[in-house]
Amino acid sequence: MEEYGKNEKRISFMDTDKRNAEMIVRLKHDGLTKTKFFRAILTGYLERDAAIVDFIERLKEESGIQSKSRSKKVKQLESDGKKNLSKFGLEDKDIENIFDALEKQHPDL
Repeated sequence: MEEYGKNEKRISFMDTDKRNAEMIVRLKHDGLTKTKFFRAILTGYLERDAAIVDFIERLKEESGIQSKSRSKKVKQLESDGKKNLSKFGLEDKDIENIFDALEKQHPDL
């Protein structure tokens, strides 16, 4: 289990040749590689970057992927989660410290 999070995985999808060419031109213009671009977008998505979350919310709304009531519920759950993290003073580094302490006390886990 020590390797989890360290093994590289390929993430790929298909699109048209025209959109691929347009993307390459746009990335060159912005001084980015495809890898840097997709890793940055993925990081923003996973870390809940507000701009990316807003974009995803618009996408879901426009395409009908998620109902408005479900979207509202998800937003409320995320808001409650942030409040709880703040309430208990838990940040990523705090959570990591807790796991480090547990690992020292119980190395066999």
